[in-house]
Formats: sequence, structure tokens, C-alpha cells
Amino acid sequence: MESRSLAREVALLLLGQVSDEEMNNSEYFSLEKILSMGLDTLLNHWREQLDHCALQIELAQEELIKSEVQEVDQKNIVEARKYLDNSLKKSENIVNVLSDTIELSRLLTLSDQENIRIDAIKRVDLVIKDLNIINSSLDNVMEGWRLKRLPKIDQDILRLAYVDLFNLETPIPVTCNEAVNLANRYSDEQGRKMINGVLRRLQNTSSLKII
Repeated sequence: MESRSLAREVALLLLGQVSDEEMNNSEYFSLEKILSMGLDTLLNHWREQLDHCALQIELAQEELIKSEVQEVDQKNIVEARKYLDNSLKKSENIVNVLSDTIELSRLLTLSDQENIRIDAIKRVDLVIKDLNIINSSLDNVMEGWRLKRLPKIDQDILRLAYVDLFNLETPIPVTCNEAVNLANRYSDEQGRKMINGVLRRLQNTSSLKII
């Protein structure tokens, strides 16, 4: 993974550890200290995903056992297939991203990756410093919604995208692609659609143009 992509993901994890109250009183906490907490959050997330897969497999096994000790019941077979399908889909997603998660934890422990730490903390610092301006700008393009009504993870993805666009002058296609990638990892389908729509409207309110 490119270092800036890693920095964005680490920044998102850092923001996830910071409460709204702390954002408004940022002098009372250290981003360096919660960096390790962000990594723990990432690893715990994938542990939970793996545990969910294991549960689905156990449920499927139970249904298959029922079908063997009783007369063949199509309902048991259907239920077992459903649990196995759920487990396979979840497992596929985990396999696709787990290598990146392992790479992230490795990179963050290497002394020669200080640039990732610095970049991530810089992004979080920009979000916190201009939090009210960012929130207001995003609210203005929410079309009947308010940023605070979104899940915190979606709020933070949008805030980081705003920083990319207006503070770091990251090209629009890169900003949108990175935001969508984060949404694919940590949000759901509804969140992805919302994030994509908000970013497009945000672009239209500025002098920026989609390339």
C-alpha cells in the first residue's frame, strides 16, 4: 500500500479514538499516545470478523448434523447453506484485506516509517484545528441531513477527504478514490453512497472541477 494511503487509514483510526469532546479540547490529549490505540482497533476489528466467520461455520455444522440424525429436512440444508454462504463471503473479504492489515501493523513498528506517523498525525491535527469549518462546509452540502446524523466512521472519512481537498490540495480523483476505499473497508453500502454523493456536491460548491 502507498504510504499516503496508509497515512489516511491510520488517521481515520486515530480519529475513531477521539471523542467529540476531545476534539474541542485537543490540548488535553496526545495523538502519539492514541496512535497505538488506533492500531489495536484495526486488529480487533479483524479478530471480530474472523470470530463471526467461525460462528457462521458452527451454525452451518449444527444444521448439517440435524439433517443427518433426523429425516432429511430441506429446511436444514437451506439454513446450512445460508450460514456457509455468509461465512464464505465474509472470509473472502477478510482474505482480501488481511494482508494489508498485517502490513500496516508491520510498517507502523518500523523506525523508517516515521513519515507515515507524521503524515497521519498531520491529517488528524488539521481536522481537529478546523473542525467547525469542516463540519459546517459538509453540513451545507448534506441536502436535508446533518453530518452528526451519520455514523462517526463516515463523518471522519468525509472530514479527512475535506482536508485532502482543501488543505493538502490532493487531486480530486485521488481524494474520492481514497475516501471510497476507506468506506469499502469500514462503512456499509449506504455509507459509501452517502460519502460519494457528499463529496461530489462538495466539489461543485468550490472552484474545483472533476478531472
